[in-house]
Amino acid sequence: MRTIRFSLKYFLNGMLFCFAMTYFEASQACTRVLFTGSDSVVITGRTLDWMEDMHSDLWVFPRAIKRDGAAGPDSIKWTSKYGSLVVSGYNAGSADGMNEKGLVANMLYLAESDYGKPAVDKPLLSITAWAQYVLDNFSLVSEAVEALRKEPFIILAPILPNGSPAQLHLAISDINGDSAIFEYVEGQLVIHHGKQYPIMTNSPIFSKQLALNSYWEEVGGLKFLPGTNRAADRFARASFFVGAIPKESAPAFITAVPKHDFTNQATASVLSIMRSVSVPLGITTPGEPNIASTLWRTVSDQKNKLYFFDSATSPNTFWVALADLDFKEDAPVKKLTTSGGKIYAGNVATSFTEAKPFVFLPAKVSAESAVQPATRD
Repeated sequence: MRTIRFSLKYFLNGMLFCFAMTYFEASQACTRVLFTGSDSVVITGRTLDWMEDMHSDLWVFPRAIKRDGAAGPDSIKWTSKYGSLVVSGYNAGSADGMNEKGLVANMLYLAESDYGKPAVDKPLLSITAWAQYVLDNFSLVSEAVEALRKEPFIILAPILPNGSPAQLHLAISDINGDSAIFEYVEGQLVIHHGKQYPIMTNSPIFSKQLALNSYWEEVGGLKFLPGTNRAADRFARASFFVGAIPKESAPAFITAVPKHDFTNQATASVLSIMRSVSVPLGITTPGEPNIASTLWRTVSDQKNKLYFFDSATSPNTFWVALADLDFKEDAPVKKLTTSGGKIYAGNVATSFTEAKPFVFLPAKVSAESAVQPATRD
Protein backbone atom coordinates (compact mmCIF):
# COMPACT_ATOMS: atom_id res chain seq x y z
CA MET A 1 0.00 0.00 0.00
CA ARG A 2 2.91 2.34 0.63
CA THR A 3 3.99 1.96 -2.98
CA ILE A 4 0.46 2.70 -4.19
CA ARG A 5 0.19 5.84 -2.07
CA PHE A 6 3.63 6.97 -3.21
CA SER A 7 2.70 6.57 -6.87
CA LEU A 8 -0.68 8.22 -6.37
CA LYS A 9 0.98 11.17 -4.71
CA TYR A 10 3.21 11.73 -7.72
CA PHE A 11 0.32 11.15 -10.07
CA LEU A 12 -1.84 13.79 -8.40
CA ASN A 13 1.03 16.24 -8.12
CA GLY A 14 1.82 15.66 -11.77
CA MET A 15 -1.77 16.28 -12.79
CA LEU A 16 -1.88 19.54 -10.84
CA PHE A 17 1.48 20.53 -12.32
CA CYS A 18 0.30 19.86 -15.88
CA PHE A 19 -2.97 21.69 -15.28
CA ALA A 20 -1.11 24.73 -14.00
CA MET A 21 1.22 24.62 -16.98
CA THR A 22 -1.62 25.14 -19.45
CA TYR A 23 -1.97 28.72 -18.29
CA PHE A 24 1.47 29.88 -19.33
CA GLU A 25 2.81 27.35 -21.83
CA ALA A 26 2.11 28.16 -25.46
CA SER A 27 2.02 24.66 -26.91
CA GLN A 28 3.88 24.24 -30.16
CA ALA A 29 5.39 21.41 -32.16
CA CYS A 30 8.59 19.46 -32.94
CA THR A 31 11.13 17.67 -30.75
CA ARG A 32 14.91 17.29 -31.02
CA VAL A 33 17.03 14.63 -29.28
CA LEU A 34 20.81 14.15 -29.17
CA PHE A 35 22.19 10.70 -28.26
CA THR A 36 25.81 9.76 -27.52
CA GLY A 37 26.96 6.20 -26.93
CA SER A 38 29.99 3.93 -26.99
CA ASP A 39 32.32 3.67 -30.01
CA SER A 40 31.99 7.44 -30.64
CA VAL A 41 28.37 7.04 -31.76
CA VAL A 42 26.54 10.38 -32.02
CA ILE A 43 22.99 10.51 -33.34
CA THR A 44 20.56 13.42 -33.57
CA GLY A 45 16.85 12.89 -34.13
CA ARG A 46 13.99 15.32 -34.64
CA THR A 47 10.31 15.47 -35.51
CA LEU A 48 8.70 18.08 -37.73
CA ASP A 49 5.12 18.80 -36.69
CA TRP A 50 2.95 21.30 -38.54
CA MET A 51 -0.68 22.09 -39.29
CA GLU A 52 -0.48 21.31 -43.01
CA ASP A 53 1.67 19.75 -45.70
CA MET A 54 4.91 21.76 -45.97
CA HIS A 55 5.80 20.20 -49.35
CA SER A 56 9.23 19.26 -48.02
CA ASP A 57 11.94 17.94 -50.33
CA LEU A 58 15.56 16.91 -49.81
CA TRP A 59 18.34 19.01 -51.34
CA VAL A 60 22.08 18.59 -51.88
CA PHE A 61 24.10 21.82 -51.86
CA PRO A 62 27.80 21.65 -52.89
CA ARG A 63 30.62 23.79 -51.56
CA ALA A 64 31.35 27.31 -52.80
CA ILE A 65 27.76 28.42 -53.34
CA LYS A 66 27.52 32.20 -53.12
CA ARG A 67 24.61 33.19 -50.91
CA ASP A 68 23.00 36.20 -49.33
CA GLY A 69 20.64 36.58 -46.41
CA ALA A 70 17.47 37.06 -48.49
CA ALA A 71 16.74 40.30 -46.65
CA GLY A 72 17.25 43.01 -49.25
CA PRO A 73 20.31 45.10 -50.12
CA ASP A 74 21.64 44.98 -46.55
CA SER A 75 21.71 41.17 -46.48
CA ILE A 76 24.75 39.34 -45.15
CA LYS A 77 26.72 37.58 -47.88
CA TRP A 78 28.82 34.42 -47.71
CA THR A 79 30.23 31.56 -49.74
CA SER A 80 29.61 28.07 -48.43
CA LYS A 81 32.68 26.28 -47.04
CA TYR A 82 30.93 22.93 -46.70
CA GLY A 83 28.45 20.95 -48.70
CA SER A 84 25.22 19.95 -47.04
CA LEU A 85 22.10 17.83 -47.26
CA VAL A 86 18.93 19.60 -46.10
CA VAL A 87 15.17 19.19 -45.87
CA SER A 88 13.24 22.23 -47.05
CA GLY A 89 10.10 23.74 -45.61
CA TYR A 90 7.72 24.99 -48.31
CA ASN A 91 10.83 24.90 -50.55
CA ALA A 92 11.51 28.33 -49.09
CA GLY A 93 14.02 27.57 -46.35
CA SER A 94 16.22 24.91 -44.76
CA ALA A 95 14.37 23.32 -41.86
CA ASP A 96 16.82 20.55 -41.07
CA GLY A 97 20.07 19.09 -42.33
CA MET A 98 23.61 17.80 -41.94
CA ASN A 99 26.77 19.03 -43.60
CA GLU A 100 29.68 16.96 -44.87
CA LYS A 101 31.53 17.37 -41.55
CA GLY A 102 28.69 15.90 -39.53
CA LEU A 103 27.32 19.17 -38.14
CA VAL A 104 23.54 18.92 -37.77
CA ALA A 105 21.12 21.87 -37.64
CA ASN A 106 17.48 21.59 -36.54
CA MET A 107 14.99 24.46 -36.71
CA LEU A 108 12.02 24.24 -34.32
CA TYR A 109 9.11 26.56 -33.56
CA LEU A 110 9.27 28.92 -30.56
CA ALA A 111 6.35 31.29 -30.12
CA GLU A 112 8.27 33.49 -27.67
CA SER A 113 10.95 34.34 -30.23
CA ASP A 114 11.69 38.06 -30.40
CA TYR A 115 14.56 39.03 -32.70
CA GLY A 116 14.63 42.69 -31.73
CA LYS A 117 14.73 45.72 -33.99
CA PRO A 118 17.16 45.90 -36.91
CA ALA A 119 20.36 47.88 -36.40
CA VAL A 120 21.71 50.31 -38.96
CA ASP A 121 25.25 48.93 -39.02
CA LYS A 122 24.62 45.18 -39.12
CA PRO A 123 23.72 42.99 -42.09
CA LEU A 124 20.41 41.16 -42.20
CA LEU A 125 19.45 37.49 -42.50
CA SER A 126 16.05 35.98 -43.21
CA ILE A 127 15.41 33.33 -40.59
CA THR A 128 14.65 30.87 -43.38
CA ALA A 129 18.41 30.85 -44.14
CA TRP A 130 19.63 30.67 -40.52
CA ALA A 131 20.23 26.91 -40.44
CA GLN A 132 21.80 27.02 -43.89
CA TYR A 133 24.22 29.74 -42.79
CA VAL A 134 25.41 27.48 -39.97
CA LEU A 135 25.71 24.37 -42.16
CA ASP A 136 27.60 26.33 -44.81
CA ASN A 137 30.14 27.89 -42.47
CA PHE A 138 30.94 25.61 -39.53
CA SER A 139 32.15 22.09 -38.85
CA LEU A 140 31.92 22.09 -35.05
CA VAL A 141 29.45 23.46 -32.53
CA SER A 142 32.20 25.39 -30.73
CA GLU A 143 33.06 27.24 -33.96
CA ALA A 144 29.45 28.19 -34.53
CA VAL A 145 28.98 29.36 -30.95
CA GLU A 146 32.12 31.50 -31.08
CA ALA A 147 31.05 33.13 -34.33
CA LEU A 148 27.34 33.58 -33.64
CA ARG A 149 27.94 34.92 -30.14
CA LYS A 150 29.35 38.01 -31.86
CA GLU A 151 25.98 38.41 -33.66
CA PRO A 152 27.31 39.01 -37.18
CA PHE A 153 23.77 39.62 -38.45
CA ILE A 154 20.29 40.63 -37.40
CA ILE A 155 17.57 38.07 -38.00
CA LEU A 156 14.36 39.07 -39.74
CA ALA A 157 11.36 36.75 -39.57
CA PRO A 158 9.02 36.85 -42.58
CA ILE A 159 5.49 35.49 -42.65
CA LEU A 160 5.41 31.87 -43.81
CA PRO A 161 3.43 30.87 -46.92
CA ASN A 162 0.48 29.75 -44.78
CA GLY A 163 0.28 33.09 -42.94
CA SER A 164 2.02 31.98 -39.74
CA PRO A 165 4.93 33.99 -38.32
CA ALA A 166 8.38 32.40 -38.68
CA GLN A 167 9.16 32.23 -34.97
CA LEU A 168 11.96 29.71 -34.63
CA HIS A 169 14.90 28.65 -32.52
CA LEU A 170 17.92 26.61 -33.59
CA ALA A 171 19.66 23.50 -32.22
CA ILE A 172 23.00 22.25 -33.54
CA SER A 173 25.17 19.23 -32.75
CA ASP A 174 28.44 17.79 -34.06
CA ILE A 175 30.45 14.56 -34.36
CA ASN A 176 31.82 15.01 -30.82
CA GLY A 177 28.36 15.10 -29.26
CA ASP A 178 28.61 18.81 -28.51
CA SER A 179 25.32 20.71 -28.52
CA ALA A 180 24.09 24.29 -28.61
CA ILE A 181 20.68 25.91 -28.62
CA PHE A 182 20.12 29.45 -29.91
CA GLU A 183 17.08 31.51 -28.97
CA TYR A 184 16.19 35.17 -29.29
CA VAL A 185 14.35 36.26 -26.15
CA GLU A 186 13.17 39.86 -25.75
CA GLY A 187 15.47 40.89 -28.58
CA GLN A 188 18.57 39.26 -27.09
CA LEU A 189 20.44 36.19 -28.33
CA VAL A 190 20.60 33.48 -25.65
CA ILE A 191 22.93 30.52 -26.19
CA HIS A 192 22.88 27.26 -24.21
CA HIS A 193 26.11 25.44 -25.07
CA GLY A 194 27.24 22.04 -23.85
CA LYS A 195 26.66 18.30 -24.01
CA GLN A 196 24.24 18.65 -21.08
CA TYR A 197 21.60 20.04 -23.48
CA PRO A 198 20.49 17.04 -25.60
CA ILE A 199 16.76 17.89 -25.78
CA MET A 200 14.85 20.76 -27.34
CA THR A 201 11.14 21.16 -27.97
CA ASN A 202 9.21 24.42 -28.09
CA SER A 203 7.50 26.75 -25.63
CA PRO A 204 8.32 27.96 -23.08
CA ILE A 205 11.86 29.28 -23.62
CA PHE A 206 14.65 26.77 -23.01
CA SER A 207 15.63 27.97 -19.54
CA LYS A 208 12.07 27.40 -18.36
CA GLN A 209 11.95 24.02 -20.07
CA LEU A 210 14.96 22.95 -18.01
CA ALA A 211 13.23 24.05 -14.82
CA LEU A 212 10.07 22.16 -15.75
CA ASN A 213 12.00 19.02 -16.63
CA SER A 214 13.75 19.02 -13.25
CA TYR A 215 10.35 18.29 -11.68
CA TRP A 216 9.83 15.20 -13.85
CA GLU A 217 13.39 14.03 -13.19
CA GLU A 218 12.59 14.07 -9.48
CA VAL A 219 9.41 12.10 -10.08
CA GLY A 220 11.25 9.53 -12.18
CA GLY A 221 10.20 8.24 -15.58
CA LEU A 222 9.56 4.71 -14.30
CA LYS A 223 6.92 6.07 -11.92
CA PHE A 224 5.14 8.59 -14.12
CA LEU A 225 5.67 10.38 -17.41
CA PRO A 226 3.44 13.16 -18.78
CA GLY A 227 1.67 11.98 -21.89
CA THR A 228 0.15 14.92 -23.75
CA ASN A 229 1.48 16.42 -26.96
CA ARG A 230 2.40 19.66 -25.21
CA ALA A 231 6.01 20.76 -25.55
CA ALA A 232 6.93 20.39 -21.87
CA ASP A 233 5.52 16.85 -21.79
CA ARG A 234 7.39 15.83 -24.93
CA PHE A 235 10.57 17.33 -23.42
CA ALA A 236 10.16 15.22 -20.29
CA ARG A 237 9.50 12.00 -22.22
CA ALA A 238 12.36 12.54 -24.66
CA SER A 239 14.74 13.40 -21.84
CA PHE A 240 13.87 10.23 -19.93
CA PHE A 241 13.98 7.96 -22.98
CA VAL A 242 17.32 9.21 -24.32
CA GLY A 243 18.84 8.55 -20.90
CA ALA A 244 17.26 5.10 -20.69
CA ILE A 245 18.13 3.53 -24.06
CA PRO A 246 21.32 1.40 -24.17
CA LYS A 247 24.63 3.22 -24.61
CA GLU A 248 26.32 0.10 -25.95
CA SER A 249 25.41 -3.09 -27.76
CA ALA A 250 22.37 -4.75 -26.16
CA PRO A 251 22.69 -8.57 -26.28
CA ALA A 252 18.92 -9.05 -26.18
CA PHE A 253 18.42 -7.04 -29.40
CA ILE A 254 21.67 -6.79 -31.35
CA THR A 255 21.01 -10.03 -33.23
CA ALA A 256 17.96 -8.41 -34.85
CA VAL A 257 19.93 -5.36 -36.01
CA PRO A 258 21.50 -5.14 -39.51
CA LYS A 259 25.15 -6.28 -39.41
CA HIS A 260 24.74 -6.73 -35.62
CA ASP A 261 26.18 -3.23 -35.38
CA PHE A 262 25.72 -0.95 -32.38
CA THR A 263 25.39 2.18 -34.53
CA ASN A 264 22.41 0.62 -36.29
CA GLN A 265 20.95 -0.36 -32.93
CA ALA A 266 21.37 3.19 -31.64
CA THR A 267 19.82 4.62 -34.82
CA ALA A 268 16.79 2.39 -34.32
CA SER A 269 16.57 3.43 -30.66
CA VAL A 270 16.64 7.13 -31.48
CA LEU A 271 14.06 6.68 -34.23
CA SER A 272 11.82 4.88 -31.75
CA ILE A 273 12.11 7.87 -29.39
CA MET A 274 11.17 10.26 -32.18
CA ARG A 275 8.14 8.15 -33.01
CA SER A 276 7.16 8.03 -29.33
CA VAL A 277 7.04 11.84 -29.10
CA SER A 278 5.28 12.27 -32.44
CA VAL A 279 1.71 13.50 -32.88
CA PRO A 280 -0.60 11.20 -34.90
CA LEU A 281 -1.35 12.35 -38.42
CA GLY A 282 -4.56 14.36 -38.62
CA ILE A 283 -4.54 15.79 -35.08
CA THR A 284 -4.70 19.56 -34.72
CA THR A 285 -5.59 21.81 -31.81
CA PRO A 286 -8.18 24.54 -32.49
CA GLY A 287 -6.84 27.95 -31.57
CA GLU A 288 -3.29 26.60 -31.38
CA PRO A 289 -2.41 25.99 -35.03
CA ASN A 290 1.18 24.99 -34.40
CA ILE A 291 0.49 22.03 -32.14
CA ALA A 292 -0.21 19.65 -34.94
CA SER A 293 0.55 16.41 -36.71
CA THR A 294 4.03 15.01 -37.20
CA LEU A 295 4.81 15.18 -40.91
CA TRP A 296 8.29 13.68 -40.92
CA ARG A 297 11.21 12.68 -38.74
CA THR A 298 14.96 12.69 -39.37
CA VAL A 299 17.76 10.77 -37.66
CA SER A 300 21.37 11.81 -38.36
CA ASP A 301 24.15 9.28 -37.77
CA GLN A 302 26.98 11.79 -37.42
CA LYS A 303 29.73 9.18 -37.06
CA ASN A 304 28.98 7.53 -40.40
CA LYS A 305 27.37 10.57 -42.09
CA LEU A 306 24.06 8.81 -42.75
CA TYR A 307 20.86 10.85 -42.85
CA PHE A 308 17.60 8.95 -42.29
CA PHE A 309 14.25 10.37 -43.38
CA ASP A 310 11.11 8.85 -41.88
CA SER A 311 7.90 10.08 -43.51
CA ALA A 312 4.71 10.06 -41.46
CA THR A 313 2.56 10.73 -44.49
CA SER A 314 3.74 8.04 -46.94
CA PRO A 315 4.79 6.28 -44.61
CA ASN A 316 8.28 4.91 -45.24
CA THR A 317 11.90 5.28 -44.13
CA PHE A 318 14.98 5.70 -46.30
CA TRP A 319 18.46 7.12 -45.88
CA VAL A 320 21.14 9.09 -47.67
CA ALA A 321 24.85 8.24 -47.37
CA LEU A 322 26.61 11.60 -47.57
CA ALA A 323 29.74 9.82 -48.81
CA ASP A 324 27.83 9.05 -52.01
CA LEU A 325 26.94 12.70 -52.69
CA ASP A 326 28.98 15.13 -54.76
CA PHE A 327 29.82 18.19 -52.67
CA LYS A 328 32.69 19.41 -54.85
CA GLU A 329 32.83 23.03 -55.94
CA ASP A 330 30.87 23.54 -59.17
CA ALA A 331 28.91 20.31 -58.62
CA PRO A 332 25.23 20.77 -59.42
CA VAL A 333 22.56 21.37 -56.83
CA LYS A 334 20.40 18.25 -56.63
CA LYS A 335 16.92 17.49 -55.33
CA LEU A 336 15.04 14.45 -54.14
CA THR A 337 11.31 15.07 -54.42
CA THR A 338 9.58 13.69 -51.34
CA SER A 339 6.49 15.89 -51.50
CA GLY A 340 3.39 14.49 -53.12
CA GLY A 341 3.61 11.09 -51.41
CA LYS A 342 6.73 9.80 -53.17
CA ILE A 343 8.05 6.49 -51.79
CA TYR A 344 11.71 5.46 -51.53
CA ALA A 345 13.69 2.71 -49.85
CA GLY A 346 17.29 2.10 -48.84
CA ASN A 347 20.14 4.46 -49.68
CA VAL A 348 18.70 6.99 -52.14
CA ALA A 349 21.86 9.01 -52.81
CA THR A 350 21.76 8.10 -56.51
CA SER A 351 18.10 9.13 -56.83
CA PHE A 352 18.77 12.87 -56.57
CA THR A 353 18.45 14.83 -59.78
CA GLU A 354 19.82 18.20 -60.86
CA ALA A 355 17.52 21.10 -59.98
CA LYS A 356 17.47 24.84 -59.66
CA PRO A 357 17.93 25.65 -55.95
CA PHE A 358 14.94 26.96 -54.05
CA VAL A 359 14.85 30.64 -53.12
CA PHE A 360 14.92 31.44 -49.41
CA LEU A 361 11.75 33.21 -48.34
CA PRO A 362 12.72 36.88 -48.34
CA ALA A 363 12.37 39.12 -45.32
CA LYS A 364 12.35 42.87 -45.04
CA VAL A 365 12.33 45.50 -42.34
CA SER A 366 8.71 46.27 -41.53
CA ALA A 367 7.48 49.85 -41.53
CA GLU A 368 6.79 49.74 -37.80
CA SER A 369 10.30 48.53 -36.97
CA ALA A 370 12.34 51.62 -36.31
CA VAL A 371 15.99 51.11 -37.28
CA GLN A 372 18.21 51.55 -34.26
CA PRO A 373 22.00 51.88 -33.93
CA ALA A 374 23.61 48.62 -32.88
CA THR A 375 24.78 48.39 -29.28
CA ARG A 376 28.32 47.16 -28.69
CA ASP A 377 29.94 45.48 -25.74
